[in-house]
Amino acid sequence: MARGVTIDGVTFGYGATPVLDDVSLEVERGQFFAFLGPSGSGKTTLLRLIAGFGTPASGRILIGDRDVTRLPPWSRNVGMVFQSYALWPHMNVQRNVAFGLERRQFRREAIERKVADALALVGLSEFADRRPSQLSGGQQQRVALARTIVIEPEVLLLDEPLSNLDARLRVEMRVELRQLQRKLGITAIYVTHDQEDANAVADSIAVLDQGVIQQIGTPIELYDRPANRLVATFLGTANLIEGTIEAGGRFVADGFALASIGGAPGRACISIRPQDIMIGPADSGIACRITEREFLGGIARYHTAVGPHSILVDVPHRRGGRVHDVGDTIGLIIMPTQVSVLS
Repeated sequence: MARGVTIDGVTFGYGATPVLDDVSLEVERGQFFAFLGPSGSGKTTLLRLIAGFGTPASGRILIGDRDVTRLPPWSRNVGMVFQSYALWPHMNVQRNVAFGLERRQFRREAIERKVADALALVGLSEFADRRPSQLSGGQQQRVALARTIVIEPEVLLLDEPLSNLDARLRVEMRVELRQLQRKLGITAIYVTHDQEDANAVADSIAVLDQGVIQQIGTPIELYDRPANRLVATFLGTANLIEGTIEAGGRFVADGFALASIGGAPGRACISIRPQDIMIGPADSGIACRITEREFLGGIARYHTAVGPHSILVDVPHRRGGRVHDVGDTIGLIIMPTQVSVLS
């Protein structure tokens, strides 16, 4: 495995306030990696340490095989795209993109060529003479990307780069960002609190909470087999049910029972995704009552009550399909293979 970025036992805090606690992970060269977590989880702090905007209290940061832990930002060959884009308002697009090359004292001909190539890559060649205020949010984001990739960094760092865009443009930019990263073959690390963004662009995701890595894996691995409650609920909607696993793998809770889910006997919490539950007649599964119904376009979401438990069920919507009403009694059919036992 070719090394891209290695975080080795990194600890960091502000005074007596811990932010990162013994964080270790490996980002492969050419991989699109995401740090995902709630506000205050430490993900942006970790990104800034990779960039050189801070020094760990302990641990090492390597880019390739080079220890950069105590090197200044300009000696690390990384490029960072900020949430605010950080464009110079008094400079046109061309000057903004050229800024890093000028600071590195490239020759004028090389600067002009590299800037033209970068603007072409992000589809902004015709906007070279405009100022940032004359561009849309998506175009400003592309300028920020062009300004970063023009210096040919070894690692591309992205701090919530799509958070200022509307929903439609956000989806479009996710696709463009992923295509650009693949075309360049660059190692990219993306910080976000939005699980949809992380799932859409990342090869691998590290979920952080309170400065500790909760789980690392591909989006599908984390979604299908979450390690704990935070991962289960942060990467999509999940029904969490507290109960007991009996000998033989049978799970029981108040008004609720599932056979053959496995796991060690004792108290346990299980996770079931709403779309992994099927609806049938009341006598065909776990009997419950519908307490609420939401139409979400592609799905109908039913809120159901099983004893004291509130369980969500998502059913794909099809024109002319069966619609259940609030107050109906139905059966929930749950396959054991779709149940995760959480630590």
